[in-house]
Amino acid sequence: MTDALPIEPGPCLWLLPDPADAEPGEDVVAVGADLEPATVLDAYRRGMFPMHLASGPLAWWSPDPRGVLPLDALRVSRSLQRSRRRFTCSLDVDFAGVMAACREGRTDGAWITDEFVATYTRLHQLGWAHSIEVWDDADLVGGLYGIEVGGLFAGESMFHRTRDASKVALVELVRRLAGASGPSSQRLLDVQWRTDHLGSLGACEIPRQAYLERLATALALPPALGG
Repeated sequence: MTDALPIEPGPCLWLLPDPADAEPGEDVVAVGADLEPATVLDAYRRGMFPMHLASGPLAWWSPDPRGVLPLDALRVSRSLQRSRRRFTCSLDVDFAGVMAACREGRTDGAWITDEFVATYTRLHQLGWAHSIEVWDDADLVGGLYGIEVGGLFAGESMFHRTRDASKVALVELVRRLAGASGPSSQRLLDVQWRTDHLGSLGACEIPRQAYLERLATALALPPALGG
């Protein structure tokens, strides 16, 4: 974590679309462009994130509905509270290790290509991408990473090597976001899609238009993790 403001990577060289113009229920709103840090950052500000299609091309996604986790809706069970006491958490201590772990040994991590690693590592160096690490003594046993722009935190991926470690990372993230300056109700924790796992922790679905409206408000807030 740094007290310095994130550094802009430069202007985006592409005219990215407005997801508000996409057809309802259509998740992919554009195909092409590149993974330059400026392109990726501009996409998040517009309500999109990059991921390759199964057929190969780079696509820009804005799911409808969108998965979000309201900070005041996080559910922490008694067993998860006990797990929190077993581990220690940190911010931005091992971004590379978290990204590598999210990629390793999982079919759903296959989209984290070498180019994605290079881009998000550069965004981390510039102060936009952050990681939460979960430690069992000196062992990295869980974590997550994502992009923070203003009051938006866009979660990208999470992992665990020990039971509940990824959940502990999420609880730590919410704790840090909720404790930041500015109205916590206006901060936006984007989880892309609501899964049963995330739903059990409090994630819900909202229409894309509602997400874009909340995004506009969130972007005006100061960042919670950096800057």
